[in-house]
Amino acid sequence: MSEATRVAVIGIGAGDPGHVTVAAVEALNRADVFFFLDKADAAIELSELRQAILDVHVPGKGYRLVRTPDPERLRTEAGYPEAVEDWRKRRADVCERMIAENLRPGETGAFLVWGDPSLYDSIISVVDDIRARGALAFEVEVLPGISSVSALAARCRTTLNQVGGAVQVTTGRRLAQGWPEGVDDVVVMLDARDAYLELADDPDLHIHWGAYVGTRDEVVISGPLAEVAERIRDTRAAARREKGWIMDTYLLRRARG
Repeated sequence: MSEATRVAVIGIGAGDPGHVTVAAVEALNRADVFFFLDKADAAIELSELRQAILDVHVPGKGYRLVRTPDPERLRTEAGYPEAVEDWRKRRADVCERMIAENLRPGETGAFLVWGDPSLYDSIISVVDDIRARGALAFEVEVLPGISSVSALAARCRTTLNQVGGAVQVTTGRRLAQGWPEGVDDVVVMLDARDAYLELADDPDLHIHWGAYVGTRDEVVISGPLAEVAERIRDTRAAARREKGWIMDTYLLRRARG
C-alpha cells in the first residue's frame, strides 16, 4: 500500500527554537517540502525565522522549500468580515497552487505556523477549504505549538486566570467595544489600535505586555496599567518603526475586591 499524501500544519512556537515540541520536531523531519507564505517588506523576517527553526531542527535534511508572497489583506474598518473572507479565499488559491505543483503523491508537505495553529491563524481553515474544493486529495495533520500567550505568561511568571476564574482571549478590535462580561482576566491579540489605552484610568487593572516574545528582540513590560500604558504605547510604536512589523500580545488582569 502506498503512503498517503499528507499536509502537516505545524505549530512552531513564539520564536524560540527551544519552544518547538518533540512531536513538532518529528513532524518537521517527516516533511518532504515546506511551504512559506512570505510577508511583504520588513516582515520577510518572519520567513527568515522559520528558516532558522528548520536549520536547528532539520539540519542537512534534503527537504524542498517553496516560497510565494502572502496575499495582502485589505485593512479597513468597513466590511471587516468580508475583507477577511476575501483574504482567506485568495490565500487558499495560492496554497492550492503550491500544493498541486510541488507535493508529489505519498509525500508530506508542511506549513509552519507561529505559536499554535488553533489561535488566530487561518491555515487550518485554508487547508480545509482546499480539501473541500475536491481537486486535491490529501490527509491533514495538525501539531500544536506553544502560543505567544503561554510564552508571555511564562516569561512574566504568572497564570492566565485567577483562582477559580475565567480568562477570555479576544482581539483589540473587540476590547475597544468594552470589557467582556464575567471575566477578570483578558488576553488580547491582534491589537493594532492600542485598545488598552481606553482603560488606562482604571486603577484596578494590571497588564503584562510582550512583543516578539521568544526572539532576540523580545521586550516585556508589566505593571499597573495606569502607570505603564503610555510606556507600552511608546515602546510598541518605536519597535514597529525600527523593525517594520510587530507581533505582540498582552494580559489584562482586574484585581478582585
